[in-house]
Amino acid sequence: MEFINSPEAKALKLPFSQAVRVGEVLYLSGALGNRPGSLELVPGGMEAEARQTMENIATMLGENGLGFADVFKCTIMLADMSKWADFNKVYIGYFDPDRLPARSAFGTNGLALGAQVEMECCAYLGKRTGA
Repeated sequence: MEFINSPEAKALKLPFSQAVRVGEVLYLSGALGNRPGSLELVPGGMEAEARQTMENIATMLGENGLGFADVFKCTIMLADMSKWADFNKVYIGYFDPDRLPARSAFGTNGLALGAQVEMECCAYLGKRTGA
């Protein structure tokens, strides 16, 4: 196993790794719509947070030689399930419509930092396709 954290993540001293590599699978911890290197959520509501969440995941994937084409499973947590369609408008733009990952989504009664969305995913390291 390899535990992976960027220097920015290490500086935040969070109680988890950004990602863990086990064999040919990269398990990414839940990402929020926070500004990189900070615990501050981006302003602008669900769509802005969703876009930043996806960008934060894109960064972690890229740092490991991967892109969204390598993602095979996502779990989405929403503070308000009525915003599921708003999240999907952003999410769908990051994937090839013919190669969407398996996915689960559920509502929560609260997310870290008061976020509206959190997403975790798994990516295949065997064939590094890039972004």
